[in-house]
Amino acid sequence: METRKDEGLQALGQKTHYSTDYDSSVLETFQNKHPENDYWVQFNCPEFTSLCPITGQPDFAEIRIMYLPGERMVESKSLKLYLFSFRNHGDFHEDCVNTIMKDLVRLMDPKYIEVTGIFTPRGGISIYPYANYGRPGTRYEQLAADRLAQHQPI
Repeated sequence: METRKDEGLQALGQKTHYSTDYDSSVLETFQNKHPENDYWVQFNCPEFTSLCPITGQPDFAEIRIMYLPGERMVESKSLKLYLFSFRNHGDFHEDCVNTIMKDLVRLMDPKYIEVTGIFTPRGGISIYPYANYGRPGTRYEQLAADRLAQHQPI
């Protein structure tokens, strides 16, 4: 990743350009100044939208992202633009949540991350997909297994 004096952040401070479809290339990171510490970072996106891949109807959700950062952290404006890029993207709820988690793992290599989607009912049914990841070969891998096994419905 190319770095400039200002960490290479492109979106911050610039006029906002919204992608018309899913675009993971808008995600940016910055250096974690405390990688030796374990601490939680949480993002809530209460206005997430995507499209049903079958009907094309909009789906609405709150996306919750919690992670323990490693060396890199996701920049919040780029995360907002990334999540917004799902607006015209057709995918099932479960796929959206897993795609978000996998993109953030590739981007940051966090110690641990979990993503929850709290999708509003359509047709009388709510769907709340949850995905998590712990860095393999570390205690965070066990944390992921434990949190998945103890996961409680919303």
